[in-house]
Amino acid sequence: MMGSILGAIKVSYNSSKEFSLNWWFWLVFTGTMLACCFSVKFVGLFVVLLVGLITISDLWAILGDMKRPVMDTLKHLVSRALCLIVLPLCLYLGFFYIHLTVLNRSGNGDGFYSSAFQSQLIGNSLYNASMPYQVAYGAVVTLKNHKTGGGYLHSHFHLYPEGVGARQQQITTYTHKDDNNKWVIKKYNTNENSKTEIVKSGDLVRLEHMATKRNLHSHKEQAPITKKHYQVTGYGENGTGDANDVWRVFIKGAKDGTELTAVSSKLQFVHYLQSCILTTSGKQLPKWAYEQQEVSCNPNIRDPNGVWNVEENIFENLPNVNFEVYAPSFFERFLESHAVMIQGNAGLKPKEGEITSRPWQWPINYRGQFFSGSQYRIYLLGNPIIWWCNLIVIALFLVIFLINLIRRERGYIESFSDPHRQKLIACCWLFVGWLLHYIPFWGMGRVLYFHHYFPALIFSSMLTGIFIDYLLENIPKMFDESYSKTLYHLMVGIILSTLVYSFYLFSPLAYGMSGPSANESNSSMRNLKWMDTWEF
Repeated sequence: MMGSILGAIKVSYNSSKEFSLNWWFWLVFTGTMLACCFSVKFVGLFVVLLVGLITISDLWAILGDMKRPVMDTLKHLVSRALCLIVLPLCLYLGFFYIHLTVLNRSGNGDGFYSSAFQSQLIGNSLYNASMPYQVAYGAVVTLKNHKTGGGYLHSHFHLYPEGVGARQQQITTYTHKDDNNKWVIKKYNTNENSKTEIVKSGDLVRLEHMATKRNLHSHKEQAPITKKHYQVTGYGENGTGDANDVWRVFIKGAKDGTELTAVSSKLQFVHYLQSCILTTSGKQLPKWAYEQQEVSCNPNIRDPNGVWNVEENIFENLPNVNFEVYAPSFFERFLESHAVMIQGNAGLKPKEGEITSRPWQWPINYRGQFFSGSQYRIYLLGNPIIWWCNLIVIALFLVIFLINLIRRERGYIESFSDPHRQKLIACCWLFVGWLLHYIPFWGMGRVLYFHHYFPALIFSSMLTGIFIDYLLENIPKMFDESYSKTLYHLMVGIILSTLVYSFYLFSPLAYGMSGPSANESNSSMRNLKWMDTWEF
């Protein structure tokens, strides 16, 4: 992140050596650092935005210089587009190609990815697998929801609790592979499968849960969470139920009579009596359903989440085909992995007992976070001297910058071009960087932690350093030259000593505390608990 900012500044302030070898080096360096930054974490995109704003500012200044030919502006535009857009994207694709090549083995999170993606993971049940291409009546299948990160249609012996629709067997989606994900697809009016018959689009079917022998069922009871949907349950005994177990299967984009195939066919199950579509809201059910995801029947049959595909297809009377025919391309895997990451990141929920925080708490150092609760306790907390000093400096900077803007508008200051006032411009960019890395978290619905403020903290700390230097440079203007230099060094010494001493005071929080907590009167840390919300 800091490399990206350094490179952007070097390019901006090397304007006298445009298109020199040194200038090109820093431009390529900036693009490379940007690629590395957002390859590590998505918040790196905020750095990309900041560098983009700096670049636009530079190009605007070049365009406004009437002494320059238009071709010069065009050369700057093309060079920056190549080095700051094309190069980072190419590097990012290259990094991800290596990532997908190296991380090619199965893991606990396989179920978040599509069946085709899973077929490329060594150790996954779909890797080098062979199964029938067509789906026949009597086949044992698993049904995977087609939305990004969608789970498998799942059931177990547990019932919905009292007060949650009918007290029948729970139906959920589950993102991990499990024997309770297996279903037998049957004709709606018979259990007999004397001859091999392929399931076709438009057929009426029953889905019998293999482990519990209960049918997939829906009725006009409210779904557990999405109250406008109908409840979906497991009903019946040994495959025998009632008319509410019947579903019409449609292959999306295909005509009636089209044969159903594993993996590639996009299926929709529409309830025969209720005219609703089998879907998943993606909402997490309470602990009585083991926090799996809700399955319901939506009267709006255009629900985009009501699309499924057959993943596993077990049937002895049809020939098997190799799963490699479904292998996705690199770009398909690239796009899918990003969609899963974005969805997973947005849907993160705190673990039980875990301390989370909100953005308003971060700049004021309201609460820290335990990293270890063993004999030596480690507590993540900002150095309060730095944190609170940063806040004061930001407020002071805004006041002084505004005063200087007003003075310039009234003609007291010609421009900010002198080296002293250039520090204010540097502070302005750092303030923008702080805002870009802090404000977006206010709009995020996902779980947030104290450490999410750290990128913004870097910008506010740099702003503090440069602004203090700006203030200290005013000492010679305010005092006699004979002792202004001494006063300058004295102030620098006091500031550095304060920082070093504050580090010494609070270092046990990082290196490990032992003994009583700060709440107890005999604790050595008691005097350091400056806020009641600090829990060390």
